Amino acid sequence: MNYHNFNKSTTAAVKQPKLSDVILAQLENMILEGSLLPGEKLPPERELAKKFEVSRPSLREAIQKLEIKGLVTRKQGGGTFVSEQILSGLSDPLFELMSQSTESQFDLLEFRHGIEGMSAYYAAMRGTQADFDEIQKQHENIGNAQLENIGSENDYRQEAQAVFEFYLAICAASHNAIILHLARSMSELLVDNIEQNLTILAKRPDVFAQIADYRKRLLDAIISGQPQKAWGASHRHLAFIEEVLLKMSQDNSRMERSMRRMQRSEY
Repeated sequence: MNYHNFNKSTTAAVKQPKLSDVILAQLENMILEGSLLPGEKLPPERELAKKFEVSRPSLREAIQKLEIKGLVTRKQGGGTFVSEQILSGLSDPLFELMSQSTESQFDLLEFRHGIEGMSAYYAAMRGTQADFDEIQKQHENIGNAQLENIGSENDYRQEAQAVFEFYLAICAASHNAIILHLARSMSELLVDNIEQNLTILAKRPDVFAQIADYRKRLLDAIISGQPQKAWGASHRHLAFIEEVLLKMSQDNSRMERSMRRMQRSEY
């Protein structure tokens, strides 16, 4: 065996990566985990260089590589921003069609069973105190949105946005980057779904207290670190909403049929 060649190949294999590539990997991870959001401005170079304890030329090279990958964009004199096009693959005209389809609204509820159940499970398992504080804050914001909505008839957009932010905080607490970014990429569709559900459920105001109770149980299960209980609470909450919506849809269908029969009898 040629030990000279062995030593040369071994040295090549453990060659240290370029500093800019190390910085690049850290910045990519920050984008992936949601520490840097689409459209968010990166801190100034001086601040980032201090944070990573590197020279500004190395940092600048890493940012250039991010730009080549399409992960950031630069604005002349305005700084560097995380690209808003990161999630464009899921911003499809088909989503608009889905938001207008009654059947798709029930499909979305089924989808939410999966993603919200999983995120609740992992949030209870992996969440930090900071995560729990954020979830609690977003839960309180739902109540604030409901108070502000009093007197604003049939306008549930603000409350729907608050409900979505509550679930997004749970997704973030799951520490699963795919769950988090999938939820973010579908934000408009999911907020529309929640808003439409609230608008329909407003015809049954008695159910809102029950929905709030289910949501509180979900919150308590996550914060107390009980994954199975959190998953179950999420499932029961959405199953209740789905059951009420289906019943209301069937009642409405029966009423429409009855009206048509009455109209025919008049002729």
